[in-house]
Amino acid sequence: MDRSGASALTGWRTRSTSAPEQPRFYSVAEVARMFGMSSMTLYRAIAASEFPAVRIRGRLIVPAKAIEEMVEASFEHNGLVDAADFVSERAV
Repeated sequence: MDRSGASALTGWRTRSTSAPEQPRFYSVAEVARMFGMSSMTLYRAIAASEFPAVRIRGRLIVPAKAIEEMVEASFEHNGLVDAADFVSERAV
């Protein structure tokens, strides 16, 4: 520190200590790992319109919001949410 009591690091940028932003989308592989299932099972559910996903050209991604809403719905319905029913209810 100098005589004024100011640190020599005054003005230097510091890293933010806030929590990192949560992703808005997940890959199919990431969601499959979260749910403890194979990617192929999840791809089949998406192809059958039983699980929410967004297709951009050939790539499928899953909105994080859809997963959050499923988790919230499971609490509202005493722990059981069928993903196919969840998707069909939101399609209306």
